[in-house]
Amino acid sequence: MRLLVVEDDRDLNRQIVAGLEGAGYAVDRAYDGEEGHFLGDTEPYDAVVLDIGLPKRDGIAVLEAWRAGGRTMPVLILTARDRWSDKVKGFDAGADDYVAKPFHMEEVLARVRALLRRAAGHASAELTCGPVTLDTRAGRVSVDGNAVKLTSHEYRLLSYLMHHTGRIVSRGEIVEHLYDQDFDRDSNTIEVFVGRLRRKLGVEVIQTMRGLGYLVAPPEGDKKPAKKDA
Repeated sequence: MRLLVVEDDRDLNRQIVAGLEGAGYAVDRAYDGEEGHFLGDTEPYDAVVLDIGLPKRDGIAVLEAWRAGGRTMPVLILTARDRWSDKVKGFDAGADDYVAKPFHMEEVLARVRALLRRAAGHASAELTCGPVTLDTRAGRVSVDGNAVKLTSHEYRLLSYLMHHTGRIVSRGEIVEHLYDQDFDRDSNTIEVFVGRLRRKLGVEVIQTMRGLGYLVAPPEGDKKPAKKDA
C-alpha cells in the first residue's frame, strides 16, 4: 500500500513517515498544501494523512479540491484543532477519519489500517484467501496456521493483492502502489517477487492472468463444487 503524509512540521512528518514505513507501507511526504495537493492529485495513493494547518494552502481547501476533482482515496485528517466545529468542517470537506494532536502513533496506524480495509471492502483486520491469512495488525502471514516469513517487499505485494482479492491487478498498478516516488521502479521485479511468494506460501493462491496481471483467489481444491441440476 502506498500512502501520502502532508504535514508541515518536519519532525512530526518524519515521525509519522517512519511509523508508517515501519508498518510496511510505501510513503511519500509533502510539507505544504500546494505540494500535497499536487501529489494527491497526480499519484494513485491508497490513503492520505493530511494536516489542516498547512502553509501555502489550507488542508481543508486541499481536501475539497481533491474531492471536487474526483479523487476518492481515504483521507485521515491530522490536526491540533480539536473543536467539534473543525471536525465537522473536515468531514464535510470529504475526510474519512480524524485524529487530534497530540496523538499516539499506534492510533494513527490503527485508523489507517481501518481506512484501507474499508476502502477495499474488508471488515476484518485479518485477510484470508483459502489457507492463507494476512494479519494487518501484526504484519504477519500464515498458511494453515503456520507462520511464513516474508521480506518487506514480499509482504507489501501480498498485502496489496489480498486487499484486492478476486480482482485482476496489473503489473503497472502494483508498481504504482508498491513503491514510493523516489524508488527506481521496474515492473520486471514484480514477477520475481511473485515467484518468491509462491514458493514461500506453498499454495496456489496467486494466479497469473496472461497479458493482464495477477489474481488472488482460493486454490482450485478450496472452491465449492457447482450444484448439479436435479
